[in-house]
Amino acid sequence: MTQPISALALIAAIVAVSPAPTFANPFETRLANGLRVIVKEDRRAPSAVHMVWYRAGAMDEKDGTSGVAHVLEHMMFKGTKKHVSGEFNKIVAEAGGRDNAFTSLDYTAYFQIVPNRALPRMMELEADRMSNLRLTAKEFEQEIKVVMEERRMRTEDNPQSLVHEALYAAAFKAHPYRRPIIGWMDDLEHMSYTDARDWYRAWYTPGNAYVVVVGDVDHQAVFDLAAKTYGRIKSHALPERKPRNEPAQAGIKRVTVKAPARLPYLTMAWKVPRLNDVDTDREPYALEVLATVLDGHDAARFSKNLVRGQKIAQSAGAGYDGTLRGEALFLFDGQPAEGKTVAELEAALRAELKRVQDEGVSPEELARVKTQTIASQVYKRDSMMAQAMEIGGLEAAGHKWRDIDKLLEKIRGVTAEEVQAVARKYFNDDTLTVAVLEPLPLDQAKPKKSAVATRH
Repeated sequence: MTQPISALALIAAIVAVSPAPTFANPFETRLANGLRVIVKEDRRAPSAVHMVWYRAGAMDEKDGTSGVAHVLEHMMFKGTKKHVSGEFNKIVAEAGGRDNAFTSLDYTAYFQIVPNRALPRMMELEADRMSNLRLTAKEFEQEIKVVMEERRMRTEDNPQSLVHEALYAAAFKAHPYRRPIIGWMDDLEHMSYTDARDWYRAWYTPGNAYVVVVGDVDHQAVFDLAAKTYGRIKSHALPERKPRNEPAQAGIKRVTVKAPARLPYLTMAWKVPRLNDVDTDREPYALEVLATVLDGHDAARFSKNLVRGQKIAQSAGAGYDGTLRGEALFLFDGQPAEGKTVAELEAALRAELKRVQDEGVSPEELARVKTQTIASQVYKRDSMMAQAMEIGGLEAAGHKWRDIDKLLEKIRGVTAEEVQAVARKYFNDDTLTVAVLEPLPLDQAKPKKSAVATRH
C-alpha cells in the first residue's frame, strides 16, 4: 500500500521545484548631480510611495553629538525658505496621503504615501527641503525638548530598551554602533542648532541620496519629474568616511541593568560576519537560516521547546541582519517564565544552540524555513511600502536592488551542513556579550512626566 506523503515532505518537494518570486520591472536612472532614482511600477492601486534615502545615520556621528541624525530628521519638518513649519504635513494630508520619516544606524529616510496624482507635488516638496531647509535656534530649542522626551519615553522608561542600549555599548568599544540612534541624553542636552545645521550641510546632498518610487506610475514620467525637481540641486563633496572597525573581542562581556520591571530580561549577542559580496559569501545566508530555525515561526525550536515544551521561557527569540553598513551581531533574547531564573534561561538557549552544533538541522526544518522565506517575500510584495523599503534598505547597505532575487536564491541554496558549520564556528564565548535586566520593585519607578506629542 502506498504511504501517505507527509506535509513536511510535500513542503520540501515544493521548495525543490517551485520558482522563487521575481522582483520584476524596477527602473533606474542617475541625474547629472549624482542623485539616483529607482522606480518600480505597480498598477494594482492608483497610489504611489515616494521615498528619499540619505546614506547618513547614527554610525556617521561623532562622540559628543550622538543623536544629531535623528534630531535633524525632526527638523526637516520645520519649514524651508518656501514653506513654513508644519506646511509640509498639511499639504500631504490635503492630498489624501500620509508621511513620516525614520532614522537608523545606517541611513535616514523620508516617505509619503499618496494618490499617484499627488506624486509631482511630493517630489517638489522633498527637493525643496533637500536644499532649502530653514534651521533656526528657536525651532531647534523647541524640537530638542521633544526628542529628549522621546528618549525618556522610549528608552529610559522602557527597561528592555535600556538593556539593548547597554548591550550595544558593551559589545562595541570602537565601532560607532555603540552609540544609540536617539543619542545619549547628555549629548542632547548640550546640542545646538548649529550641530544640526552642520550635519545637514555635510550629508544632505544629491550625491549622498537616492529616490525610490513604487506605485501606479510610469517610470519615464517619474524620471522627468525628478530631473525638473531634484535635478536643479547642486551636489557637493562628502566628508571623508574613515574605517572604524571593531577590534577583535577576546572574552565574554557581561553587563547588568537595574530598573523597575515585573520580570528579568536577557539578551545575548555574538559577533558574526555581515554580507559583503552577494555572489561569493555563503555564511551570512546560513546565519539567516539558523535564526529562522530557532525563531522564525510557531514551530521554531525556541518557541516549541522553551516556551511551550519545557516552559522555561515566557518568550525567547533569535535574530540576525547581515545587510548593514557596519558590524553584524547575532542576537538571542528572552524572559524567563514565572519561577525560572535568567541563568536557567541562558542555559536553555545555549542548549538549543548546542543541539544544532552537535546534531545539525533536519531536511524538514530546512524546507520549512525556505518555504516561509519565499512566502514572506510574496506577501511583502503585496505592499507598495514594503517594496520601497526592500529596495531602499538594500541600497543603504551598499548592495543593489538588482540583487533582491539573487538574495532569495542564495537562501534557497543553503544546506544543512552550512547551517551547522556557522553554528559551530561563531558561537563561542570569546565573541559573546550578555546583558541582563535585574528587576527592581515597580514602586521605585520614577513618576511619569507629561508626554510631549511626537510624530516620529
